[in-house]
Amino acid sequence: MLLSGRKDRFKFYFMKTYFEESELILTAEKKIYHLNLHPDEIAGNIIVVGDPGRVPAVSKHFDSIDVKVQNRELVTHTGYLNNMRITAMSTGMGPDNIDIVVNELDALANIDLNQRTPKSGHRKLNIIRLGTSGAMQGDIPVDSFVASAYGLGIDGVLNFYKKTSEIVDKEMNDEFIRQTNWPEFLAKPYIVKASGDLLNKVAFDMIQGVTATAPGFFGPQGRELRGELAIPDLNERLTGFAFNKNRITNFEMETSALYGLGKILGHDTLTICVIIANRIAKQFSKDYKPLMEKLITTVLERLTAR
Repeated sequence: MLLSGRKDRFKFYFMKTYFEESELILTAEKKIYHLNLHPDEIAGNIIVVGDPGRVPAVSKHFDSIDVKVQNRELVTHTGYLNNMRITAMSTGMGPDNIDIVVNELDALANIDLNQRTPKSGHRKLNIIRLGTSGAMQGDIPVDSFVASAYGLGIDGVLNFYKKTSEIVDKEMNDEFIRQTNWPEFLAKPYIVKASGDLLNKVAFDMIQGVTATAPGFFGPQGRELRGELAIPDLNERLTGFAFNKNRITNFEMETSALYGLGKILGHDTLTICVIIANRIAKQFSKDYKPLMEKLITTVLERLTAR
C-alpha cells in the first residue's frame, strides 16, 4: 500500500500535475512569493525594466493604475492605457533575476495557486523589456534604439532547462561557438529568437541584431578594473561574429534568459534598449534619459494601438 502510494506520488511529480510548497512558493496571502502578486494583478501585456525607479516612468503614461506593489527590488504597477490592461514591472539586474520573474509571471498566468495544479488552458503573455545597453559595433550610434532580434546567452541560466536544445537557433549557435573559439571552461552559449510578432509591431523601424547577455557587468562584459580578465579579447571575439547578416549589436544582462524562458514557457518576448555607450568607439551618452522617455512612449503607443 505504501509502495503504491509512493509510486503515484512520483508519477504526479514528474507529470507536474501538482506543485509542492518548496517548488511553488507562496506567501500567507496566497501570492506568488517574490513578486508578491495575485494572478489578477498582472496584465497580458507586460513592460519589464531593470531599475525599480523606471516603473513609475512607464506607468505615469497609463490612463489609470489599480495595482501598486513592491517587494524588494520588484515593483509592479498595473493599469489601463487606451482601454488595454498593461503592467509595468521591475526585475532588477541580471539573468538570475529574470529566471525568478519570468517563472513567477508564468505561474500567475498558468498555475492555479490555490490548488497548486496547472490551469486547463495556456495564457500567453507579451513581455517587452526596455533597458539600456552598450553597442558592440562602431557604427551603432550612442542614443539610438536597438531591438534584439536574437538573444545570445553566455550566462548559463538556460542550460539548466531541458527544452533549451529545442528552442535555440542551432545553426547560428554552433557557428558562434566555432567562430569565437568559445572556451570550454565557460557556460555553453545559447541563441534564441525574439517574438516576430512583437518585433514587427513595436520595433519595425529600429536597428536590429543579436544582443549578448552576460552574467555580470565587469569581467563577463570584458571590463577590467583590478581583477585580471581570463579572456582579454572577449569583446573582439563578439564583435567579429557574423552569420547570415546577423551580428552582435550590443551587450547587456537580461535578454537571453527572457527569450529562452519565454520560448520554453510559451510567451512572446522582446527587448529594446537605448544605446548609452559604444564599447568600440569608447563613447558614453551625455544624457540618455530623454531617449528612454521617448522609447517608453513609442513602445506604449505601438503596443496599445488597435
